[in-house]
Amino acid sequence: MVLGQFAFARPEACICWCITVGMALVAPAHAQQVTTSAPVVHVSANAPAVGDGTASSGVDRTRADEAAGLPDSPGADLYPVAVPVPEPAGTKVVIESISQKSSGDNLLLEGNVAITYGDYRVEADRIAYNQATGDLEATGHIVVTGSNRSENIQASRATLNIKSETGKFYDVSGSVGVRFATPRNNAPMSSVLGSTAGDLMSGPNVRGTVYTTSNPFLFTGRMVVKNGPAEFDIYDGTVTTCQLPRPDWQLSAGHFSVRDGQARASKTVFRLLNVPVFFLPYATHPTGEGQRQSGFMIPVIGNSTLKGIVIGEQIYFAMSRSSELTVGAQYYSRRGWEQSATFRMRGRGLDFIQSHYSGLLDRGFYQNQTTTDASGVTTTKNVYVNQGGEDMTLSGRRDIGEHTRVAANVEYLSSYIYRQAFTDTFNQAVSSDITSYAYGTHARNGYVASLEADRYQGLKIVSTGEQIRIFHAPVLQGEVMERHVANTPFVWSATAQFADLKRTQGTPLAQTGFASDFTGRLDLHPRLSLPFALAGFHFRPTVGVRDTLYQHSRATSPLPGPAPSERATALNRTVTEAEMEVRLPVLERTFNTGAFSKLLGREAKHTIEPELNYRYASGVEDFSRTLRFDDTDVVANKNELEYGFTQRLFLRPTKTRACETGETPPETDASCGGTRETIRWKLLQRHYFDESFGGYLTPTTPNGVLVLNRRNVLDSTLDLSGVAFLTDRRSASPIVSQMKLSATDHVDIEWDMNYDLHANALRQSNVFVDVHQGSFFGGLSHARLYAPGRFTTDTGTGTTATSLISDFSQLRVLLGYGNPTKPGLSIAANAGIDLKLSQVQYATGQFSYNWNCCGFSAEYRKYELGSVRNENAYRFNFSLANIGTAGNLRRAERLF
Repeated sequence: MVLGQFAFARPEACICWCITVGMALVAPAHAQQVTTSAPVVHVSANAPAVGDGTASSGVDRTRADEAAGLPDSPGADLYPVAVPVPEPAGTKVVIESISQKSSGDNLLLEGNVAITYGDYRVEADRIAYNQATGDLEATGHIVVTGSNRSENIQASRATLNIKSETGKFYDVSGSVGVRFATPRNNAPMSSVLGSTAGDLMSGPNVRGTVYTTSNPFLFTGRMVVKNGPAEFDIYDGTVTTCQLPRPDWQLSAGHFSVRDGQARASKTVFRLLNVPVFFLPYATHPTGEGQRQSGFMIPVIGNSTLKGIVIGEQIYFAMSRSSELTVGAQYYSRRGWEQSATFRMRGRGLDFIQSHYSGLLDRGFYQNQTTTDASGVTTTKNVYVNQGGEDMTLSGRRDIGEHTRVAANVEYLSSYIYRQAFTDTFNQAVSSDITSYAYGTHARNGYVASLEADRYQGLKIVSTGEQIRIFHAPVLQGEVMERHVANTPFVWSATAQFADLKRTQGTPLAQTGFASDFTGRLDLHPRLSLPFALAGFHFRPTVGVRDTLYQHSRATSPLPGPAPSERATALNRTVTEAEMEVRLPVLERTFNTGAFSKLLGREAKHTIEPELNYRYASGVEDFSRTLRFDDTDVVANKNELEYGFTQRLFLRPTKTRACETGETPPETDASCGGTRETIRWKLLQRHYFDESFGGYLTPTTPNGVLVLNRRNVLDSTLDLSGVAFLTDRRSASPIVSQMKLSATDHVDIEWDMNYDLHANALRQSNVFVDVHQGSFFGGLSHARLYAPGRFTTDTGTGTTATSLISDFSQLRVLLGYGNPTKPGLSIAANAGIDLKLSQVQYATGQFSYNWNCCGFSAEYRKYELGSVRNENAYRFNFSLANIGTAGNLRRAERLF
């Protein structure tokens, strides 16, 4: 018979599984039922206490075994005998009972008996106790507790030594890492059990229980032999992490050995809802606080129309207290093998390292592709397609002293098609940008020095695979934060940066474009300001100089046409700047809501915050000669005025609520839930006195081709709108509107939009609606974008050629009930719809059902991403509390 070893594993807990092939759903062995009846044992008041060395010490071992109902074979001599250890010096024994009888060192205690030794306490109906040795024999509703490990044992009869914490217990129900709350009405802990020893956590006097560790350990047994404070053997019993007496799952075996923070057993049966599911030749269960254990994860099983049947396994390595590694593989019946690995490490403070790798060895497939040549002839070919690839991410941080730190966030992706076809997240599947950076910085007393390297990779044309790659390696930067000039009201600041830059553009087989070799750039930018206030108005005039020296420059070319090329000629750009920022007094009014008080609250406050900002820059003589790497390179001449205001409406509800613990009341109300911002609406626009931005937007005719309405990106638009609206001369920017409404504690609405008065069109609009009431929740979002193309040219024949225009309208919907930890049923669904194409891009339906300490989740997910991916996927997840999960539906991907 072939045996395979499997295991549950997660950062807090792990169970090693050994599943006999062919016996996975059969349970040939059954644990003996645990009795809850207390056997009748007669103890003589004058009898010697247990462990005094005499042959007739109270109730001898044979009679004890017979009273507990143990079998004749194997004999009692096969069970281990507890060996006492030296007791701590100076610890006192406290005895409580209704009646006491003594004979030398022997005591017979009856009626609510409790014996306390340090943090170890024994409660029972009747106890025969030897004060000299610490040996005792207890009968009737026994409760033994140890506060250090939150240990709790209930039994019908026990013989033990209270000083060494060793002994035997019969008909046991116990726990480690579970703390019982104080009983009601000062009742003894034994009353927590109700009338039976197995009624753990459900007695009429119990207030509740609390798990004190991440690995709670609950067990039952016909007999438990305790060999020390943290060592014991369980015979004919069960172990679980669920609340007794009716746990959702449990392991049953003839013998569990609890040592070194683990419970080990052979020939175990895994039961789910008291139904035998697996026979396990060997199993372990963690019992130590916060302990992690290396082992095999629960297998991953799934199904997909793209991948086929999915079968996978992972191995978890607890490398140290602060680091762990997970390595796994999945087999796709239709595509091949996928490998994955995740490494995580935590250091002091905010230090950490996290890395993930995934790769697919795709065996590919064949599909028909139709092409049309210049003569109009259509050809269909059966083309081999391979969508395999690799994706690796690495992020980390290390603080070196109080003022210095290094950090990195790096990603390598070998193929966009691989991520688009096989990632489980829709947003990642449609993302075409990859950004990586690493830096070190030192900041002290307002002076900041940093060293950085970064890389940008973006897919621009999907059909041809054309990409743009931009490198900054290295970047040396120094910055002086604002500080006063001597004892004057003037403040100054400055930045200085040197960067070595490179940019490539084109398909993987043909890299073209400018800055194909590294070129240096030096940028110096000092500024001087004089903030002051006058009659409630706040002013901040600022002047500055920005000098940028490029080692190389750019040779322009007509559009459309080949990408601009690089020239070896250096370029120096000196820009003079002036700015005046004005903050006007805030206008506000508080008024009663009158007849609308039930809807709006008792009173409302309306505020208007105007803002005004003038900017001027001059010195950019030939913008088209500047190489383009980042926002430093799109600085242009400007003469503009920015104006706008922010309106806020604060409402005070009719009813207020009491503050929760640790919550500070708002200043405007003595109780929590008082005045809150209900509406915030910000409007902003810029007026351009220089409509051509120094002549850059004036139409030109390079090589006889008239360039019209070309899209341009300048620093004047980057911080205002996400839409590149500068296509020709204009005197005003679009109106930027940002509105947020929090109608109640259960409804949030946000609407951001750009309206272009120049084109009399809505360029961009994003609407978000979020509703949540109790366990019900919903969301609705709509995104609309109409952005101009890169260029529009007159070909000279009366026709125009226009680059691709960003024109899309997308709707996303989310509805659901429940949450991941809610007992019972939870269900949710979402969908993304392309309204321009009348097509569902993705859709997901999920449901889960949680029992007391286990749960099951299932999901249907649909992707429709053109010819690259059209997939229907089915995933599931089965979770055991404090143990692990089986399946390929991750918690982070749940909708609720």
